[in-house]
Amino acid sequence: MIDRYTRKEMGALWTDQSRFQTWLEVEIAVCEAQVKLGAIPEEALKDIKAKAKFDVDRIKEIEEEVKHDVIAFLTNVNENVGENSRFIHLGLTSSDVIDTALAINMRRAGLMLRTELNNLHDAILGQVRKHKGTVQIGRSHGIHAEPLTFGFKLGVWLEEVRRHQKRLDDAIENISVGMVSGPVGTFSNISPEVERLTCEVLGLTPAKISTQIIQRDRHAQYLFTLALIGSSLEKFATEIRHLQRTDVLEVEEPFSHGQKGSSAMPHKRNPVGSENITGLARILRGNAMAALENIPLWHERDISHSSVERVIIPDSTILLDYMLARFTKIMAGLVVYEKNMARNLDVFGGVIFSQAVMLKLIEKGLSREDAYKLVQTNAMKAWNSDNGNFKDYLSNDPSVTKHLRKEEIASCFDPNEYLKNIDVVFDRLGV
Repeated sequence: MIDRYTRKEMGALWTDQSRFQTWLEVEIAVCEAQVKLGAIPEEALKDIKAKAKFDVDRIKEIEEEVKHDVIAFLTNVNENVGENSRFIHLGLTSSDVIDTALAINMRRAGLMLRTELNNLHDAILGQVRKHKGTVQIGRSHGIHAEPLTFGFKLGVWLEEVRRHQKRLDDAIENISVGMVSGPVGTFSNISPEVERLTCEVLGLTPAKISTQIIQRDRHAQYLFTLALIGSSLEKFATEIRHLQRTDVLEVEEPFSHGQKGSSAMPHKRNPVGSENITGLARILRGNAMAALENIPLWHERDISHSSVERVIIPDSTILLDYMLARFTKIMAGLVVYEKNMARNLDVFGGVIFSQAVMLKLIEKGLSREDAYKLVQTNAMKAWNSDNGNFKDYLSNDPSVTKHLRKEEIASCFDPNEYLKNIDVVFDRLGV
């Protein structure tokens, strides 16, 4: 179902062809390190580089017999290299290759995601700047609260995305470690210098200590970061879904020419993109839980994590890549109904300005309790009437007008008074 939306670059990173190619990169990098240390002849390295290749179908054919993917890979490479293949995989164990190659591809995937996250940041930033002054009702518990601006709402998202940029950078750095240390990680048949030189070539940092595997807390942090980003996308998408409701209709996803919303009801314009993102975020969180369960392995290693990672790592990176790209398009093309925002500010004759009236009464000498009761009485009267008008009720209530002139009441209904300090926040955001 998701394939037709999947970005080719990210999907290609997790194919068998890519996986084996990265394994070959690691094996050749190890050979290069061995040459630098004089452990194998330089002519052998030249021969290996010239002849080392593989065929995915042949690897699978061999694996059917040997029941071991790395041995099948090496056998196929050795078939092509010939005599000098004896210098390939010297002193290594399978996980040296698998885990180091996985780190390379997780780093590559992370950098692709970082680019998409940057694109989303810029799309949100553009809308923040555009709607800094677009007044909108704020909501708590889903109920009208006090005015803010749509740009302010999106500013919250902008700062959240910036936190995710840092989190993703940290996760990429943390996963970018290699391991070339042999069985159980003690360098029993290979020099630590080989690991250092290999990682240098591959753009990785050597793990300070490893067992037969790189420890899985690194992978869990990475997948947890992806799940966090996905959860924020769900948060943003949920907001759009609410604001697109017909009875609210303050914003709307872009609706393209020829698009249809319902097979039965031609009038429908549904927030399908946001709903899609909301659902996919659940998969990311589930995959993060699986990554946490991969951390406790038996002794120096087992392979209970391996089968899980073959699913959760490609799926999570591909899913988030898609989610980021799709939501960026939604944000860039978001339709904002400013007139509807203004309309919703005035529901029940401006009950949302109740605090300003209460504070004005307190300023005139009433206790908070008395002022609250007086304002609430008029607000509830407006709320419970078909065409209730809070402002009118206040202006015609002798209990209020004996303290406040009508001009003073009217001054409480200026949304700009609620927004007088909002530019401080925008300055903090640098917008």
